[in-house]
Amino acid sequence: MLLKLNKMKNQKGFTLIELMIVIAIIGILAAIAIPQFSAYRRRAYNSAALSDLKNFTTAQEAFFVDNEAYCLTVAVLTGSYGAYLSEKVSLVINSADTTLYNMISYHSSGDKTYWISGPGGTVGPE
Repeated sequence: MLLKLNKMKNQKGFTLIELMIVIAIIGILAAIAIPQFSAYRRRAYNSAALSDLKNFTTAQEAFFVDNEAYCLTVAVLTGSYGAYLSEKVSLVINSADTTLYNMISYHSSGDKTYWISGPGGTVGPE
């Protein structure tokens, strides 16, 4: 009898049931967390596109002060006027003249396209 008790004291580890329960709990948590993480990333990508659009709006207004017309090229606004375009964000200036401008931006991994018309900066998602 004493020999049997000594054998039981030396046994260490988890049973198969305990391991299966832990794996099931991890699976449930992963099933909840992964879609939420994807949604957070998509919102961050959309925010980057909107933020860049607003930065280019400021650059357009600075360009207008210097030239009495709005700029039609993204390269001029990024170079001379300090507007920054985030990685994988595309910005298109649809129209620009002496009275108004219209720009569109989107992130390649986002799910929204934003537009802005100025002056005054009316912003909206498409």
